[in-house]
Amino acid sequence: MTEADGGELAATLRRIERAAGSLATASMARMDESLPWFRGLPAEQRAWVMLVAQAGVSSLVEWLRQGGGASESPQEVSDEVFASAPRALARSISLQQTVALIKVTIDVVEEQVPELAAPGEEQLLREVVLKFSREIAFAAARVYARAAESRGSWDARLQALLVDALLRGDSSDVLASRAAALGWADAPPVAVAVGRSPGGEVAAVLHTVYRAARRIGVETIGGVHGDRLVLVLGGAVDPLTATARLLGGFGEGPVVVGPAVPSLDQATDSARAALSGYRAAPAWPAAPRPVAAVDLLPERALAGDSEARRGLRQDVYAPLVRAGGELLETMDAFFAAGGVLESAARALFVHPNTVRYRLRRVADVTGFSPLTPRDAFALRMALTIGRLDPAAPGPPSPGHERAFSAKGS
Repeated sequence: MTEADGGELAATLRRIERAAGSLATASMARMDESLPWFRGLPAEQRAWVMLVAQAGVSSLVEWLRQGGGASESPQEVSDEVFASAPRALARSISLQQTVALIKVTIDVVEEQVPELAAPGEEQLLREVVLKFSREIAFAAARVYARAAESRGSWDARLQALLVDALLRGDSSDVLASRAAALGWADAPPVAVAVGRSPGGEVAAVLHTVYRAARRIGVETIGGVHGDRLVLVLGGAVDPLTATARLLGGFGEGPVVVGPAVPSLDQATDSARAALSGYRAAPAWPAAPRPVAAVDLLPERALAGDSEARRGLRQDVYAPLVRAGGELLETMDAFFAAGGVLESAARALFVHPNTVRYRLRRVADVTGFSPLTPRDAFALRMALTIGRLDPAAPGPPSPGHERAFSAKGS
């Protein structure tokens, strides 16, 4: 279509201008008749759609006046159609639904071409409407793409703030408000996993993890802090197993999973344990990947983690003290004998089966078996820490049962 065509359509233009209101009204009536979901929209949103329909007819008139876009950018004309409605409309109505609304409006205009077009201009008007409808569809896609990009950037910022709040140990109110803004369902249990980021764009890193999390049905919020990727997992019955299925999103090196907690407002405990374990993990080169933070208690204690020291003292040493002196005595003899049952039995003047029974009692009481090298290491650390701090042993810490659960004992 050329500038001359715009002049040829002068009579048609005047007819469309006079019919603009009725076209918009007819379009709304057709939407109400043919689109069941449209009938269910709140009155405010239906009013927004009416504004868009009216703006669409006005934009068509402008399109015709400018020669079908020959002297003005088509994008500038068509995008104005959606400027009359607030951005909230893009969140209330999907792109697919918007395309359906555009189709209804164009169908109404095409049906009225014989009445709208001046004699002899019917075919030319149909061609213009077809071209204009294409530009409107592209404009809708641009509007939704910008809305999605803006929403994505905002969500990424909120997630980063939420992870920051977790790592700082902010109040549960702060965590809850930020999680609510992200639509976090807080499906129990909740756990935090920490590992090395694979590098590259943060959005690409998180997209990889979120896609994998959706496949296994787990809620995920993540953030990249320096070279670390921090993930909050929700709704995973076994967070360690779930994290194993998300390892493709992490870089090389250890991945540590904190203990499971009932909800997000308690996830600071899980985050603290996971971060501590991540820092201490290099001390155990043969650690599984991923590894539970509770399995790194000895390394964490050596690295200066006061929570790990408290856990070994209260959850391992204190139960042994409460169980009676014979268990401590048996462990001392067993370790002194280099883990040889018979030698420990001779030192204690008891039968080897008695030593075996007592060692099983140790495993029942603490969750750590002296017959397993890793557990024996944790038990020796617990004995050392408990004896260095002779404070009266108190009740097990709140994480005691969770620690056993994480170890599968």
